[in-house]
Parts: sequence; structure tokens; C-alpha cells
Amino acid sequence: MSDINSTNPRTLGRGICIITGASKGFGQALAYQVSRSLEPRSVLLLVARSGPLLQEMKEELQSATEEQQLVVHCVAVDLRTKEGVDETVRVARQEAVDEIEHVLLINNAASLGDIAKFETFTNPDEVNSYLSLNVSSPLALTAGILQLCPCRPGLRWSVVNLSSMFALQALPSWVLYCTAKAARNMMFSVLAKEQQHVKVLSYSLGPMDPDMQKEILRLTNVNHNPMPCHESAAKLMKLLLDNNFSSGAHLDFFDV
Repeated sequence: MSDINSTNPRTLGRGICIITGASKGFGQALAYQVSRSLEPRSVLLLVARSGPLLQEMKEELQSATEEQQLVVHCVAVDLRTKEGVDETVRVARQEAVDEIEHVLLINNAASLGDIAKFETFTNPDEVNSYLSLNVSSPLALTAGILQLCPCRPGLRWSVVNLSSMFALQALPSWVLYCTAKAARNMMFSVLAKEQQHVKVLSYSLGPMDPDMQKEILRLTNVNHNPMPCHESAAKLMKLLLDNNFSSGAHLDFFDV
């Protein structure tokens, strides 16, 4: 079985992998990458709001990984709600068998939020609604999965937080987005300090959203050409397979 401190594992092992925000974009690209690196009889939980898109992905993944006997579950929920988090943990509980060698949780679900000046956010309900998906949800889900799969010999534990350069750098008119990314970065830094058996990575996935890049260009006059999602997903997979990053690290696409 895999050792939590081992480096350069050839695969992700026989694992249970949970990907939130898996129905499109980076989450979708990552699901295809992950599926090829899991050993036979592994479990992949695809979590998003769109049931039809998840079901389409499930069929494609099972067809492409038929020899691996990959078990794919679609969890169509709203992670802004307690019910959505609880249902995701419930489905994971059904598959968290003793033979699992690796628990991999990828917190990808997020939103941009309103792009507006600081003084416009006078409604706490609006702010709390945004933070519920982007901060509260990944905290509650990660805690739930940690309780579900406690530390034991031979179990590798990995948590990925999909981050941004704006977790570390302020951008005018992006107070919600920057605040959430910064909070998530600190949240998972605390996890790395607190849970020594869990390997934690915050990965800044680079410029991929064309609309976001247009706004950044307008506000800062800095132009980043959007890249295909699969390129960033491939870099994250390399980090996970090499497994030689320091727990709690914040790594950027351009530094990998």
C-alpha cells in the first residue's frame, strides 16, 4: 500500500476521488485525467449541480476505463446547502471501504461573484450567499470526509484546493473573489498544520476563463491569454503523481 510520505507513486493507487464542480471546465478536464491514474476498482465521485451533464460524463468515463472497473457516481447537489454537503458525504460513505489506499478530495467548485466596487456590498445576505459556496462549503465537505476516513496505516490522504493568484494579490472590484480565495488558502494551510497525515495542496490553475481575463485586462491592463483546461489539469496531475510538494504549499501553474 502507498505510504503517505512516499514520493513519485506511479499511480494514485486504488482510491476514492471526489471532485466538486466536475460537470464542466477545469473540473471536467481533471476528472478525465484522474480516471486514467486510478488503479482498478477505484471510485470517482463527480459532484455538481447539473445531473444531466454528470451522467453524460459518467457514461464516457466508464466506457474509457472499462478495463479498470472504475466505479463512477454522479452526485447532483447544490453545495451551498447543508443538504448538498451531507448527500456528498453519504455517497462517499457507501464507497469508503477498507481496501481503499488513497483518499483524494479536490475542492474545485467555486464562482466569480459580482465584480463591483467595495462600497456596493451593503447586503450581508448577498455576501453570505457567495461565501457559502466558496468558503463554507469546502470547509464543511472536507471536515465531513475527514471524519469518514480517519487516519490508518497505509492510507494516503490528499486534499487539493483550487486556488488563484488572487488568493495572494488584491484586485480592485474583485473583493468577493479575492476574499474567498484568500480565506480558502488560509483554511487549507490550517488543515496542513493540524492534520499531519493529510497532504494538502493549493493549486492556482492559471488563466482559463475568457470573460475573467477580459475583466482583468480592463482593470489592470495585464493580458493573460486563456489556456485549455486540460493543460492546467495535466500539471496538477503531475504534482499529485510526483507527490513531492510540501503539505500546505500554494503552487501556481506558471511555477510548475
